[in-house]
Amino acid sequence: MAMSDPIADLLTRIRNAVRAGHEHAYVPWSRLKEDICKVLRQEGYIEEFSVAGEGVERSLRVTIRYAKDGKPVITQLRRISKPSLRVYVKGKEIQQVRSGLGISIISTSHGLMTGRDAYRQRVGGEIICEVW
Repeated sequence: MAMSDPIADLLTRIRNAVRAGHEHAYVPWSRLKEDICKVLRQEGYIEEFSVAGEGVERSLRVTIRYAKDGKPVITQLRRISKPSLRVYVKGKEIQQVRSGLGISIISTSHGLMTGRDAYRQRVGGEIICEVW
């Protein structure tokens, strides 16, 4: 059976790995999921990710980041725009997440980027998720 929301599946697998204290989360690969992981890595929420396998057997191996005291860096992942209800925002109307302590990931015409970057560049788009 086909997955109806693969992005929510990515976020849920990462969230479950964080709550269970796992070092890695394994997710079926897609270009959009890989781009989301690139943004999470650039912002310091995950250690790294790698693509394993070939063709339809590709998967992402996401390494969860933990602080020195053993607590996970990711506190919460929240899906905003869903297949049943898309959420769009203009470039000048992008708001901070948790008063600047978190990030929003936005799909723009310039590619995936954080809400801060989209605000600076004044490009709007679809709000994919929020992370803090």
